[in-house]
Amino acid sequence: MNSISPVLALRPDATAPAPDTRWTVSAVEALYQMPLMDLLFRAQQVHRENFDPNAVQRSALISIKTGGCSEDCSYCSQSARYKTETEREALMQVEDVLAAAREAKARGASRFCMGAAWRGPKEKELAVVSQMIREVKALGLETCVTLGMLKEGQASQLKAAGLDYYNHNLDTDAEFYDKVITTHKHADRVDTIAQVREAGIKVCSGGILGMGESRRNRAAMVAQLANLNPPPESVPINNLVAIPGTPLAETEKVDSFEFLRSIAAARITMPKSFVRLSAGREAMSDEMQALCFFAGANSIFYCDKLLTTNNSGTSRDLALFEKLGLRPI
Repeated sequence: MNSISPVLALRPDATAPAPDTRWTVSAVEALYQMPLMDLLFRAQQVHRENFDPNAVQRSALISIKTGGCSEDCSYCSQSARYKTETEREALMQVEDVLAAAREAKARGASRFCMGAAWRGPKEKELAVVSQMIREVKALGLETCVTLGMLKEGQASQLKAAGLDYYNHNLDTDAEFYDKVITTHKHADRVDTIAQVREAGIKVCSGGILGMGESRRNRAAMVAQLANLNPPPESVPINNLVAIPGTPLAETEKVDSFEFLRSIAAARITMPKSFVRLSAGREAMSDEMQALCFFAGANSIFYCDKLLTTNNSGTSRDLALFEKLGLRPI
């Protein structure tokens, strides 16, 4: 199913994959068009070839600086441009972050993710975040941050602090991007991912479904992620949580089976990546989550709250893992 046809015009030095692994949009769209049972079977085969099918990686997520962001991402409650219930909060103290990390580890999380609502960090802010990374890492947890777009040299500073993963989602297809965000370009996202990769930090990058995009847009986003060289080590697939006060508050929800197809497409096109069942999981039934795990999802956010929205609680997750016979990674 692989193809050599070009899909993207991104930075070739950091994102052009080998010709024999390049996915076209049409090839990914063809996966979406398969009978669902055939698609799930194929995804499960790929999953078993590369991962323990009964093990799931668990990450905790905390907002270390909330609200007041200058960007206009239409899905985000933290944009200063929209009137939402999210209140602006200053950068957390290091010790408070460490307390949250200790609690996350005690509950069974293996990775601790820290998110800040910035267009990009200033040097003073980056120094504080670097201290957080060093001290969380010392607890024996993997570290991940999402801080917005990075300037030259900032990824190297994060690497020196011991950062394991940098999260910077593509969010959606390049052609649909300006329907969701206008204060920066899709290429700006790719540039930050390239800087992170060049610094030797693992990449966490995925997207959001249910923002009004078409199936072809969804297929294109999966192709764009798969064609990064190498693909992201972690690929969060989010189901939009519509926030009152944001432009996408009344957007029609994506069909559950379409979401499931997206998980399977991500698994098939990025066989060695962790595919994370991310935002929107709180509203999913246990049966839907089980199907997503069967389709190749093998990572979750394991916490009661994401940056500003509720998440499926840890006690519910533990009960579901017990029912499904899933083990933590």
